[in-house]
Amino acid sequence: MKTGRKIQRREFLKGTGIAILGTLLGHSAIAGARHTTEARATTLTPWAYIPMVQKGGLPSGDSRVVHVHDPDATNWSGSGWYGSAVSQSVVDNMTRTGLQELTDKSAWADIWASLFSRVKPSGYQAGQKIAIKVNFNNSWNSGDTCSTAYNQIDALPQPVKALIAGLVAAGVSQNDIWIYDATTGGRQIPDRFRTPILSSYPNVQFYGSTTCTGVHAVSYGGHSTLTVNFSDPGHYLSDRQLTDVLYDATYLINMPIIKQHGISPVSLGFKNHFGSINAVIMGGTNNSLHYYIDPSKSYYDDAYSPLVEIFKNTHIKDKTILTVGDALYGAFGAVATPPTSWSTFGDAPNSLLFSNDPVAVDCVMVDLLVAEGKAGDSAYDYLFVAQEAGLGVCEGSRSSPGGDPWRTPYGSGYSKIQYTRQDL
Repeated sequence: MKTGRKIQRREFLKGTGIAILGTLLGHSAIAGARHTTEARATTLTPWAYIPMVQKGGLPSGDSRVVHVHDPDATNWSGSGWYGSAVSQSVVDNMTRTGLQELTDKSAWADIWASLFSRVKPSGYQAGQKIAIKVNFNNSWNSGDTCSTAYNQIDALPQPVKALIAGLVAAGVSQNDIWIYDATTGGRQIPDRFRTPILSSYPNVQFYGSTTCTGVHAVSYGGHSTLTVNFSDPGHYLSDRQLTDVLYDATYLINMPIIKQHGISPVSLGFKNHFGSINAVIMGGTNNSLHYYIDPSKSYYDDAYSPLVEIFKNTHIKDKTILTVGDALYGAFGAVATPPTSWSTFGDAPNSLLFSNDPVAVDCVMVDLLVAEGKAGDSAYDYLFVAQEAGLGVCEGSRSSPGGDPWRTPYGSGYSKIQYTRQDL
């Protein structure tokens, strides 16, 4: 997939009909259900914005999502490791642009002071830890993954390194930056991810599986507040324990990858925190979290989500200062799936999304997947559960969910979320 292509906006059929998507640069044509947003078109005003009601850790009126797109971010031909075809300088610029737009600040010190103040009014002090949750869900699938470059979708070093550059420029000690993926004893965090980061920031710390050199072991449940209790309708789910990394951290940055999923309709910011607990599957079927996020299973309830109960824990909800959605490539599957060209973008998405509202940013990422024909209305269920829990705002309603990120002028497809797009 080559960069530099002009962005294309595909039109989809109204209502609940099937949208016939264009050819994906040599891939098969895809059909997918697309709910309509056109019925609300006459009520939407460009940049209209309804502030949220304060119910939890998110300040009122803070549902801004900044989408930064630069076609020069990636240039993968389909051979070699896709992570080698990402421009660090372009991603650096995208990150700074997105955070400037999100915070209305220009200097790194002011940008991060604004974000840190969401948790600590006094801002960052040396010794306070900043945990960054990355996604290495597939790092165990390809043998010696510590040193092998495989093309199943996983976290890229470039957007993480761009964040670190800004943090260090703002005066944050490298030792206070912790990168982790902690599920099931910790995921492998491979050399191809750590080496580019450590080459510039040698004192950044990594927490995951110790099978890879230089990665610290993860532990769980070192304090009672790290326990996640579930209230599933059948009362089958047993408690899970969050990683001690979250107890020791003062601030949290969530960095999901935009992905379709084979179990849950999508895998985004909320599901990324399956990598913050000790186990997803415990015992029998009725104690597997997967069965409660899969609309095809009898345990699924559109009014209940274990994803929301994990996020509601104080060490996630009250410490999260930022979500950065990695849509540089994305994937149409969570496991064993390489990056794939998108019909709607005409190439890789080449995008990063920034928000203080974890619900709003997931909602926009779902909208992008829906527009691509890769998700349907059930993908929004957990977001309305999260909204009802006071964690943020999802566009639309349960009967007509989501917004339209492709309607121009950009932002006019939303009334509750303040969606802005920067094309570089």
